[in-house]
Amino acid sequence: MTRRAIISDIHGNFEALTAVLEDIRSTGIEKVYCLGDVIGYGPNPRECIDACRDFELTLLGNHDNGALFDPDGFSAGAEKAIFWTRQKLEDNSIDGAAERWDFLARLPRTHREESFMFVHGSPRSPLNEYVFPEDVYNTRKIERIFGFIHKYCFQGHTHVPGVFTENCRFYSPQEIDSKYQLGDQKIMINVGSVGQPRDGDWRSSYVILDDLNVEFRRVEYDNHATRQKIIDEPGLDDFLGDRLLEGR
Repeated sequence: MTRRAIISDIHGNFEALTAVLEDIRSTGIEKVYCLGDVIGYGPNPRECIDACRDFELTLLGNHDNGALFDPDGFSAGAEKAIFWTRQKLEDNSIDGAAERWDFLARLPRTHREESFMFVHGSPRSPLNEYVFPEDVYNTRKIERIFGFIHKYCFQGHTHVPGVFTENCRFYSPQEIDSKYQLGDQKIMINVGSVGQPRDGDWRSSYVILDDLNVEFRRVEYDNHATRQKIIDEPGLDDFLGDRLLEGR
């Protein structure tokens, strides 16, 4: 039986990541899979990268890619945060700068294990495609995305946790008592966000995959401390901290 924790979208929020890793350790799980966006938005990119280097798997997210190359299609605030993050990572006066860049440059876009697929965005476009809950009303989009799924797919990117079914249904964790059992049907699961939740709940989100059983978990962290770090940093817009308090 394989038990693993699947996290995503840390976004430089070290307080959130620390709290989530403590919760994971409390379950006895040692394997952590991260679905990308280790950095971007948040005030602690170096610390978050260093933590992810110990994970079983870390994928490339669009913000990670934006720091490596030029950000494309980002909002003004997100682009500003990427350039600030890049500046922090390029500071050679801090130990480990080259190793952090090398770690980011080697991150894969997808990962497959038997019936399981892991991506950041979607199986059709692993880096950039968003799949929102309301997309279940776009039958053609959902059908085409599920055409890339062999059996089960785990994703992040939207920061909104939940279960997508092949017959165009979406279930939030609240609707399923935070538990879902995988079966014969193709399923796509968004694990939510560690550092930037956007489903109206400020607590960090991640999932535990235990054989074919999925559990959504929420973890409280000191979001006020992260918000203050962002406000104190001229290179980051204040709204990136303010929205942490509301989960938006």
